Amino acid sequence: MEIMKKQISRTSVITGAFMVLWLGVCAFNTPSTPELPAYKLKTVVIDAGHGGHDIGCSGSANNEKTVALKLALKLGEMIEKNYPDVKVIYTRKTDVFVELYERAAIANRNNADLFICIHCNANPNSSPYGTETYVMGLHKTEANLNVAKRENDVILMEDNYNQHYDGFNPNDPASHIIFSLNQHAFMDQSILFASSVEKYLKSHAKRSSRGVKQAGFLVLWKTAMPSVLIETGFLTNSSEEKFLASESGQTTIAESIFYAFRDYKNDMENNSGKVSEATVQAIEANMDKEVETPKTEPVTTSTDNKGLTFSVQFYTAESEASATKFADLKPENVTYVKENGLYKYRLGPYKTLDEATKKQSFARNAGYKDAFVIAVKDGKRISIEEAKALAGS
Repeated sequence: MEIMKKQISRTSVITGAFMVLWLGVCAFNTPSTPELPAYKLKTVVIDAGHGGHDIGCSGSANNEKTVALKLALKLGEMIEKNYPDVKVIYTRKTDVFVELYERAAIANRNNADLFICIHCNANPNSSPYGTETYVMGLHKTEANLNVAKRENDVILMEDNYNQHYDGFNPNDPASHIIFSLNQHAFMDQSILFASSVEKYLKSHAKRSSRGVKQAGFLVLWKTAMPSVLIETGFLTNSSEEKFLASESGQTTIAESIFYAFRDYKNDMENNSGKVSEATVQAIEANMDKEVETPKTEPVTTSTDNKGLTFSVQFYTAESEASATKFADLKPENVTYVKENGLYKYRLGPYKTLDEATKKQSFARNAGYKDAFVIAVKDGKRISIEEAKALAGS
């Protein structure tokens, strides 16, 4: 009996050792769960509103289709120059008519990661001015609905529009109400980008921001990616029309949208393509509010400054900095250029050397001891001495 117990015990030890060995081999050979690929923003579609026989809204001397195309081409060029790994696709690059459904289809066929639709605004009253950025959704004000109606009416110029838009009738108020109940699948990302656009249109372009809004836009309806429609200003306001028609105004607007794109790309790639609920709630709290026309006229960037601006260069690096690196400089406008493989970060631009010099002191006090002032004329850097001579001439 004792012998049998010893044999059983010995067998148990051997069996246990074998099981441990077998489990170890299995664990070693079991493939680990592969990590999900990091999110990358690879493709952006830029849509210049209207075109061809559809001129859009008009000011005293300018029309929407022309201004929107110039803004779209400038924005695309900036993205292509600074992010050569991002594919930029245009729904139109010339003065041609493109149906609304086809604009969305272009984005979907190319698996775009972001859809940016550029427009100009209008109002029967010449007083309203300012920028608005829309995401797809239920309009909460009559003003939002009217903007959507005006942009959606273009389908009346298309053949078989009932077929392409599931029976939507722009002449029927009920159609707009039912249609606007659609919520975009990429609402959070769209809201984040829209908020960044309005932030830079206000801080960089010095425009009056009317905020982020929701409404039922046909051009956004069938896009399968984050999508926004930007109303860059009112052509029916004489001051704003002058700004939007100027070369400097168009460049500044395009730069503002580009800076928003830069921040959005960084945020998405650093957060696996997701947006925190707290961020969305903070933005939504200020969305869709009625806008009263301010009593003061819109700020218009001077176009007679001989094309001369000043900036403060404060940081240079071989790789792009994170969106939060320069949080200590807020609310100052931080921009950058990429030259000879280096990222050069700047504050500005400013209209005068005196203003730039004050911002240089601000940057140095913030810890950027090597900050210095640079002058730029018509997009090209010149010496401070040349700038002083030019400013004094």
